[in-house]
Parts: sequence; structure tokens; C-alpha cells
Amino acid sequence: MARQFIEAIDPAIADMAREALRWFVREAKRRGKIATVAVGSDRPRGGGNVGAGRAGPELVAVEPGKGGNDSAPPAAEAIPPSGGGGRPKSPPLARNDLGGADWERDLIAALRRKGFLWRTEQTYRAWAGRFAQSLLPRSPYAANGEDVAKFLSVLAVEWRAGASTQKQALNALVFLMEEALHRSVGEIDFKRAWARRRIPVVLTRGECERLFGELAGSARLMAELMYGTGLRLMELLRLRVHHLDFERRQVRVYSGKGDKERITMLPEALAGRLKEQVERLRGLHESDRAAGLAGVWLPEGLERKYRAAGATWEWQWVFPSREASVDPTTGIKRRHHVLDGAVQNTIRNAAARAGLDKRVTPHVLRHSFATHLLESGVDIRTVQDLLGHESVETTQIYTHVMQKPGLGVRSPLDLG
Repeated sequence: MARQFIEAIDPAIADMAREALRWFVREAKRRGKIATVAVGSDRPRGGGNVGAGRAGPELVAVEPGKGGNDSAPPAAEAIPPSGGGGRPKSPPLARNDLGGADWERDLIAALRRKGFLWRTEQTYRAWAGRFAQSLLPRSPYAANGEDVAKFLSVLAVEWRAGASTQKQALNALVFLMEEALHRSVGEIDFKRAWARRRIPVVLTRGECERLFGELAGSARLMAELMYGTGLRLMELLRLRVHHLDFERRQVRVYSGKGDKERITMLPEALAGRLKEQVERLRGLHESDRAAGLAGVWLPEGLERKYRAAGATWEWQWVFPSREASVDPTTGIKRRHHVLDGAVQNTIRNAAARAGLDKRVTPHVLRHSFATHLLESGVDIRTVQDLLGHESVETTQIYTHVMQKPGLGVRSPLDLG
């Protein structure tokens, strides 16, 4: 039935429908409703939940691309546009992921000529897919600036999308039209979404201690490392052994947001526990090699140039999953890093146990890092560099949540 459904629909949205079916199957399997079924096939597929971790007091490691926040979303028309959607943690081989429809193949070729990051490519492809669906039965090759303007206006008026979401869609569609399809869009007149200024959630130092007190083992180490370094969640999860410089007390961040690199401090208070964590990994690394397990995932170009690098010690994840799992994009069994969904659930549950009345996510620890540095007198340019912000205006948002914002202005009630 799945194969018949895929063959019956328009080729322009076949890939999106296929991903939606995969999401449905994964969710049904996770909830114990059905056996695993290969999308596009009528036959059940054997195997089981390879590499899925068991629930426990610490982080739960699950198979890459399955469960948590990695699940692919339903078809585009069933949900408000988000611009991203679910995606596996490891990109497929480029030569195996060239798109389906002609417009999508042209888009992928243009994206890769420009050297865009894989996650950016997935985001642009998702927006292009939604735009193509809105044009049916016309093709994106027949679209013009008015079609783009109409799509963007619908985002703001009907979907109530935020300004950042609309801007992301605008960038994606202008790139599709002008760089991939070579069609000029000219001046685009559309209803702009209202730009909301979000004040970040910040924990006090006491609240941070209460949160850490509800965590143990590697979960606590990860949370404290985020707070002590200002790392983003995916930057933390993608740390490899050679990214830690214990002698210089530095953490090197490679391929951060926008593919930028930076250096931040390695907290003295965590140095000893991090060394212990790395030493424990040696035994895991040796057992994986003895078992003949494939090396950890590496970017495609790097893996092609240094084929054995994934099995070497310095490239191992600092926070690996408990069990090896089969990468659904390549079919290779290897050890992945802990998934972001597992960390998010762990932090959220710990905040509830700590009785914190704030919406606590892992990113709140990064907000708290920046705010507490500013409160302690660190200049804003230094904080900007540590966070990896391109503009100081982005860092200035934390001045609005400092305990004594501005020049230490006091409330009239406190003036006596």
C-alpha cells in the first residue's frame, strides 16, 4: 500500500510524503502499534529496535534518526511551516541524495556549488518543497515573484509565522528562484510578519545549582559544561576528544552555527571530571575496535580522504551513546553521540524535580552563561567572542535580563 501511495502522488512531493510515512511508521513502532515496515514496501522488515537505549537515571541513547526530536514531521500541509523539520543526525552520502523532481535537483546542485551546510540544505529544500506544493499543478519553473510574495504573505497571515521563520523562507525561496531556477523575482511586495523581541530565560546561580543537583553522572557533566562554556547543545554533543585542550584549558568548537569555529574556556572546576570521562572512553573505544565496529561518523569529504580516521582515538565522541546502532542513512552500524532529544528531556525533567518555575531547556544554560559573565563585569565584546555571535547586537539582549541592568539603576521603591 505504501508503494502504491508513493507512486500515485505527484513526483514533486513524493520525497516529502515518503518522509512523512517513515515518521508515521517510526512513531507507530515506538508505541508498539505495528511491526517495522520499510516505506515503499509491502513486506515487514526484520530486525527490531537496534541500538535503542533503556530508560535509566541518566541519558537515554536512541538510534540516530529515530525517536525524540529526530522524527521527521508529517506532510507539509498537515503542520504549520517550521522551515526545518525532522532530519537524521548524520547526512547521507551526497551522491545518494540528489533529489527527485528536476527543480529539486537544480536546487541541490546550486546549494552544493555555494558550499552550504547540510542542515541549511535540508532547510532550504523543505521550504522549496512547501512552495512547490502550494503551486500545484504548476511547476516552480513557471513561478514568479508574485507567487513568492503570496506564499510569504500566507505564512504571516494564515500561519501566524514569526519574522525569523518568514525571513528564513524568503531566503530559501529567493535562492531557489534566482540561483537554482535562474528566474528573477524582482521586488517582492508581501505582508511582513511582526518582529517579536524575545527576552531569553535565565537561571540564577542558585537555580543552576538546584538543577545540577537533580542530575548525575554524564548528564550532570554535560549540563555543567554547557553552563561553564556557553556551548550550544549540538556543539556540546559533537565534541570529540581532540577538541579538548586540557593544557591550555580550552575547548575548540568546530563547525558551529554558520560553520564558524571558535575557542572558549574549559572550566577549572570540570577539568578533572572531563579527564575521567575521556579515560573511561578509552576502554569503550578499545572494545568497539575489538568488536570490529565501524568508526564514528565523519564529514563525507574527510572520511573519503582519511578512511581510517573514524576509528582513531582522537576522533571519538566525548559523549557517546550507550550502545552502537545502525545509521538508517548508510546502513552502517557504529556508535553515535548522545542525541539532542535525550538531553532535552533529561534537563526538562531535572528542572521539574528541582521545582524551577521557568521554562528550562539546555539552551537556557547558554543564556545563563552569558548573563552571569556580564553581571560579573566581563566586557560584552569578550562575551560575544565566547558565544560565537557574529554581531554584538545579538549579545546585547542579555543586558536586558541582568540582575542590575543599565548602570545599576535602582527602583524608586528602593531609594528610601
